Amino acid sequence: MKVMEAPLGSEIYRSVFNRMLTGDPYDAAIVPSTRMLSVSTMTAQRQERNGLRRGIAVIAVVVCAFGMGFAARAATTERVVVDRYTGLAIGGFDPVAFFTDSRPVQGDSDYEVAQGGAIWRFSNPDNRAFFIENPDIYSPRFGGYDPVDIARGVTFAGTSRLWLIVGQRLYLFGHEDSRAAFAADPAHYLQEATRRWATLKDTLAQ
Repeated sequence: MKVMEAPLGSEIYRSVFNRMLTGDPYDAAIVPSTRMLSVSTMTAQRQERNGLRRGIAVIAVVVCAFGMGFAARAATTERVVVDRYTGLAIGGFDPVAFFTDSRPVQGDSDYEVAQGGAIWRFSNPDNRAFFIENPDIYSPRFGGYDPVDIARGVTFAGTSRLWLIVGQRLYLFGHEDSRAAFAADPAHYLQEATRRWATLKDTLAQ
């Protein structure tokens, strides 16, 4: 299989919140498409942008009309959020598509890979190749658990219906108010969640 150059999540720049807190829950912000760059270029640009834009959250927000059933079925004793019945990570959605398509895209059973104790699905073979080469870039941070809850010292499964890309990483949320709070002050929650995750992850199965 020919592996294309990996897409760069950091090209998703700050998008406008379309009535995120008071409007229809299915409103969506417009997010520009991403460019395809090599991993080495992506790493270099990541370091450069981190130096130039430290403290600035790069946020993309989309709220899609998917049910909350996955959160209820998600196992919270694993380091990666998986469906306890299917073993699928993040509800079977393509983790790379959040960067390339700027929206949740359902994965296809023809394009799967087992990684980190979960089965990940992708919408096309290129996205699967990107993920295999760089799982730490494309998988959601904190294993797909809500970072606001992690900052409080508990694990609550995030859902692909509620997501943000901040500082070139994907975050999933279990509640709309958690996503809104995180979007307003990501640095605050990330500092505390990162500190607590070091301990919390040791209580979760590998």
